[in-house]
Amino acid sequence: MTRLPQIAAPTRKPYPSDLSDTEWEVLKPLLPEPKGFGHPRTVDLREILNGIFYVQRTGCQWEMLPHDLPPYTTVYGYFQKWQRLRIWQLLHDQLRSQIRLGQGRELQSTVGIADSQSVKTTEKRGQSAAHDGGKKVKGRKRHIVVDSLRLLIGVLVRSANGSERLGAVVVLSEELEKLKLLEVLWVACGYSGKNFAKAVKQVCGDSVRVEVIERKSKEFEIRPLRWIVERTFGWLNRFRRLSKDYELYTQMSTGMIYGSLIRLMTRRLAS
Repeated sequence: MTRLPQIAAPTRKPYPSDLSDTEWEVLKPLLPEPKGFGHPRTVDLREILNGIFYVQRTGCQWEMLPHDLPPYTTVYGYFQKWQRLRIWQLLHDQLRSQIRLGQGRELQSTVGIADSQSVKTTEKRGQSAAHDGGKKVKGRKRHIVVDSLRLLIGVLVRSANGSERLGAVVVLSEELEKLKLLEVLWVACGYSGKNFAKAVKQVCGDSVRVEVIERKSKEFEIRPLRWIVERTFGWLNRFRRLSKDYELYTQMSTGMIYGSLIRLMTRRLAS
């Protein structure tokens, strides 16, 4: 097989969101290989990722990418294609496995924590949005399930008026391969009820129990078991692109969430 020409490293001044050399060495082995046929790859995947991470961290429009990064059409094209092929989720899961093994944990967690976050959407034609009466937000809802290390197990983005219980069950049903050792699912009061616990058992097995972490008073209090998933939402809030849901399609919103967590885990592994 003929070797592809080496692409020269960028000589531009780096942005704070760029991958360092050490971080690039963490991600590089996990990226898709060239097909081996057709037109050779001429783009630098490191610069493609730098462009995507720039958008995620700064919250700018794709068209506003600086000129010393690859053209925004190329950067967005890769972001869209990788979401369609589930490459973002694959990259995320491989990094998550490395972190868990590095901390002496099993690949699959025995603990899950479910929660949701409602965020506003922008005024885009065709963008699905609804009103969350409980949180007084018109937009979309991010349903997530995380493990005890605050690492994402699964995510679902839907309109804000969607049921929290149903969203959590859908996430669990889509990530069963990661939940074979699940023993307990911690949830907030909004997930209480026998029907939700029954649905979780039907999806994950009769041995899984649902524990509702209730408030002890009406005042603000930090509940350690619930704070785990809140910390994950805090990580997402570091990225301006996730301050609202700017994406036209919910699949792209999911890709933004995975991409942001990939950036955080890459930095964590490189350090």
